[in-house]
Amino acid sequence: MKEDKKNKQIQKIPTGIPGFDIISDGGLPKFRTTLVTGTSGSAKTVFAAQFLAEGIIKSNENGVFVTFEETPEDIRENMLGFDWDIEKWEGNGKWLFVNASPEPGMKKIVTGDYDLEALLSRITYAIQKINAKRISLDSLGAIFSQFKDHSVVRDEIFRLASTLKKLKVTSILTAERIDEYGSVTRLDVEEFVTDNVVILRNVLDDEERRRTVEILKFRGTYHQKGEFPFTIIPNEGIIVIPLSAIELKQESSNIRIYSGIKELDEMCGGGFYRDSIILISGATGTGKTLMSTMFINGGLERGENCIYFAFEESRQQLFRNALGWGINFVPFEEEGKLKVVCVYPESANLEDHLINLKRVINDFKPERIAIDSLSALERVSTKKSFREFVIGITSFIKQKEIAGLFTATTPTLMGGTSITEMHISTITDLIILLRYVEMYGKMHRGLAVLKMRGSMHDKDIREIIIDNKGLHIGNPFKNVIGIIAGSPTHIEMEEIGKIDELFKRQ
Repeated sequence: MKEDKKNKQIQKIPTGIPGFDIISDGGLPKFRTTLVTGTSGSAKTVFAAQFLAEGIIKSNENGVFVTFEETPEDIRENMLGFDWDIEKWEGNGKWLFVNASPEPGMKKIVTGDYDLEALLSRITYAIQKINAKRISLDSLGAIFSQFKDHSVVRDEIFRLASTLKKLKVTSILTAERIDEYGSVTRLDVEEFVTDNVVILRNVLDDEERRRTVEILKFRGTYHQKGEFPFTIIPNEGIIVIPLSAIELKQESSNIRIYSGIKELDEMCGGGFYRDSIILISGATGTGKTLMSTMFINGGLERGENCIYFAFEESRQQLFRNALGWGINFVPFEEEGKLKVVCVYPESANLEDHLINLKRVINDFKPERIAIDSLSALERVSTKKSFREFVIGITSFIKQKEIAGLFTATTPTLMGGTSITEMHISTITDLIILLRYVEMYGKMHRGLAVLKMRGSMHDKDIREIIIDNKGLHIGNPFKNVIGIIAGSPTHIEMEEIGKIDELFKRQ
């Protein structure tokens, strides 16, 4: 009995669109119609074309593209940017257009009863001609928006879906909507007739665009709920980033690694753990980039592959500054042990940055990485997309047992909690705070290990000194309170004695 039920489960075919088959639990239901809806610029046509392209490339399944708006010439030209040679596929009998787009200047006149008989005949012929397994129709609104009688629209879409199912093809129908979170479609009909509904969004949030995909319904089969970020990459197409696929199954290493600073290793009970996520937080000029540089150099000196991702300084600046601290990165780069990636945060959205970081890490296979700084990336994103980025990159490097060091800039010179810290502090293993400390009219720098998972650590706030040999950690501050809060205050020894006596009584 159980075997019969299993056999009757709805089959799915992989779309081939990276990430989408994860959130759809295997792809689109086989031989069924899926409505892909979105506002202008939400990537509906790209999704429809990529569904056919990936079918040809990865599954050897031929496809038919029915166009109601753009001409086949326009689609061929536009899709070349994704490295899809549609013209070549047409020549090989793998892709076939059904052109139902209007001629320029042609007026649409509707008289009497209307049906899709002629169009269905053309579609049937095209499917049978190339033995197509997939079909995309773009878009329904172009052909149905002129009809006022929604019952006619409903009947004809249902007829279209039934015909495609009988022809045993898996189909995508695109449709327009007016608002990102309003009605599913412009006509409020299509979603009730089709088997499945996928919504693409391109929301403007705080002057930043954020693309997401949501599977609204899959009749009779499972899919993941909610919105998932996606991006569009040249030469590739749509890539969905399924954060829900992240699982807390990574191993926890007991192996210690050199932090790059001997005294910091002592404060941390013998060094960082190999798979640690380390956050260094401090105001500008407190030594965050220097600590990142020494962290990377500590790995290079021990023969490890290292990557330095810089979002605020160029390679030349980093190498010049490193030389000023007695560190020469050039031989390690020439040897192939060090890779430095410098990009402006504004050059791409966070989803693109995440994909690029993952690819560089996969190709180079480092033992440790540094990202300087997260705060720079934060300014080009929404709060939600930034948190998704942080979760995505930290979980990725943890699964690969890579030590990752991130820097964050506090909003004021004397400290304070940054928005970046709020997003990452709970998922880090080690937090190091850098602070300015004013004493008798002179500025000092201080360092504290705020937390370290799985290990005892020094609780003192220690003075740090920066010279031409790097960063050195000195003695604890004994007569100052309020350093972490950003309001350091010097107190006399008598007052310290009174405070100690008060704690003893309690």
